[in-house]
Amino acid sequence: MRGAAFKVVIPARLNSTRLPGKVLLPIHGKPMVEHVWRAACASQADEVLIATDDPAVAEVARGFGAEVVMTAAAHQSGTDRLAEVAALRAWADDTLLVNLQGDEPLMPPALLDAAAALLASDAAADIATFAHPLEDPAHFANPNIVKVVRDVRGHALYFSRAPIPYWRDGNGQMPGAPSPLRHIGLYAYRVAALKRFSALPPAPLEVCEALEQLRALTHGLCIQVGVLEVPPPHGVDTQADLDAVIARLA
Repeated sequence: MRGAAFKVVIPARLNSTRLPGKVLLPIHGKPMVEHVWRAACASQADEVLIATDDPAVAEVARGFGAEVVMTAAAHQSGTDRLAEVAALRAWADDTLLVNLQGDEPLMPPALLDAAAALLASDAAADIATFAHPLEDPAHFANPNIVKVVRDVRGHALYFSRAPIPYWRDGNGQMPGAPSPLRHIGLYAYRVAALKRFSALPPAPLEVCEALEQLRALTHGLCIQVGVLEVPPPHGVDTQADLDAVIARLA
């Protein structure tokens, strides 16, 4: 059954501190970004674009059949790059747009559909994203793993690198206490919200935690957070991540 109409934009930046040039690194004979693009094309999106500021990425992407939008090099984040694409394409404010990072070759296409559907189902939400329950105490304490807490409607109250919620009376799960949730960095936006977000200055909380989504919460944008029982496979940040993807796709 056809779900909510949406578009996918894949920000593909060549420069990467931990794994240089990673979006063009080969995985079984195809560049990483091609695997990401093919996953997006397998979703129900009515348009899939690759957004880049690098001619080498653009040339490779056009070579495997992708539609490419050239964007400015000065963007601080993939979100800002998405906003430029939306402006260049003159997409209507109510258009739904899913941001799929160029280093997520194992992202299930159905999850892109689900992100768009989650946003479409909540008229109050400007942005939709996902989380999943955290079971490992070490992960709960890890500042590299972002946690989120929600209200009764599923809207985000706060994102943090700190362990939230904090159990005052003990470290174990208590009856009635909410399960800790790990944030998954897949987003769907309404274009109107994307335009507003990209025009805002960085917020103090955002700078403090180095979490861009806190800019949205600081300025009153509403983020719907769906909960997945099984998280999607990890993206590629390091050589070890790349090796794991290659092994999984063998």
